[in-house]
Amino acid sequence: MEDRAELTLAARVARASAAERALALRGLSPQHLAALEYEWPFWARRAQLAPEGEWTHWGIVAGRGSGKTRAAAEWVRDTAKKMPGSIGAFVGRTAKDVRDTMVELGPSSILQISPPDFRPKYEPSKARLTWPNGTQAVLYSSQEPNDLRGPNHAWYWADEVASWIYPDDTWDNLMLGLRAGAHPRGVFTTTPRPIKLVRLLMGKERAPDGTFQQYPGVVFAARMTTYENIENLAPSFIEQVVRKYEGTRLARQELGGELLLDVPGALWTLELIEQQRWRDRIPTPAELARIVVALDPAVTSDPDTSNETGIICVGRDRRVTPHFYVFADDSGTVPAFQWATRAVNRYRDVGRWENRVPADRIVGEVNNGGDLVEAQIRMIDRNVSYKAVHASRGKRTRGEPVAALYEQGRVHHCGSFDRLEDQMITWVPAMSDESPDRADALVWGLTELADFTPPPPPPRSVSRRTFGV
Repeated sequence: MEDRAELTLAARVARASAAERALALRGLSPQHLAALEYEWPFWARRAQLAPEGEWTHWGIVAGRGSGKTRAAAEWVRDTAKKMPGSIGAFVGRTAKDVRDTMVELGPSSILQISPPDFRPKYEPSKARLTWPNGTQAVLYSSQEPNDLRGPNHAWYWADEVASWIYPDDTWDNLMLGLRAGAHPRGVFTTTPRPIKLVRLLMGKERAPDGTFQQYPGVVFAARMTTYENIENLAPSFIEQVVRKYEGTRLARQELGGELLLDVPGALWTLELIEQQRWRDRIPTPAELARIVVALDPAVTSDPDTSNETGIICVGRDRRVTPHFYVFADDSGTVPAFQWATRAVNRYRDVGRWENRVPADRIVGEVNNGGDLVEAQIRMIDRNVSYKAVHASRGKRTRGEPVAALYEQGRVHHCGSFDRLEDQMITWVPAMSDESPDRADALVWGLTELADFTPPPPPPRSVSRRTFGV
């Protein structure tokens, strides 16, 4: 039986008898009835209403289409009204995501849910919203975390934090600027993925001593699922997404809003990486036989559409059965000249020892860039030792021997590389077309050091006709 306590007030009125509806709405003028359109508690489910009491961060971790964006936008509208003259921050994955989902186009965006008498003015050129009472919101993207340095904010809305491009830097800078007003606070919304920032916010990140870290001041909305809001979803979404994935493990994450720390089909797990991590020391130069800088270049650098260029520095020691070490991650979405400069600078100076140590080779994938990759490298330093590699096999086939090295306990991350590791543990080759550029560069580097020899081609079949029989 359906629990009527979980229905919105609007749903309960709609499902009541004609007599009950007349009684509930008795005495309301046409103006009052029109105002109900913007009376959020009338339309909201209980989980979509901000919690009472003292809190700093309201977390809405929920399934796709469950109503989390609307809940956050309504909290912002209420906060803007209650805190006239305050300045808040909108933070999304890209500037386009902020504009489309949070501000302008989405059905739950601020401009779409605001009543005519309290609709903010949107100034795209200034990346700013201004409400009639002087409250402002400045718009930021996770592509440019340094933009959050300096400004003070009294409140924030951080949307889809699990998909942020630079999640840790963006979150840290946002928190350092959350210092205006008597009680600065905000709301973050996301469909869960097991990246470090989400694990930390949800109390699922282990400290070095093995205990779980609890992020201070966080309260969570009751977990919301796609199914709870299904009456408001397009039939095409239900047919193409809900029906396709329901009953699968992926549906628990994407539809049910459940944080799953292990991703079936991923080549690596967080536990696998963590078991062999070196936090307190690194190998000495005398212990190392080789160091390479691996490069997986992007051919474009548009911040909204381009892949990252993966630049990973790895080493191999001198043991008979060698171990391997990850030293640095210089990846990013940058133009060709910049990624070439980063790779050459890392080649010249691995920079993990007092006496600076150079690498002995740059390895670059050339499937997309062709001769461009070497040409860019040579423009920076014509004497670099460079080797081109070609992706003649699929990503899974290339990655499996490297994943086996991790399973054997022979790969050590010297420190934490959050963006690389988030990509490693969430990428499922069979289900994702997204290019895991940092992980690709890691695979190229460790493949070079491990000297994996590709298997010989299978023998050609021979028929009797070949010999004229």
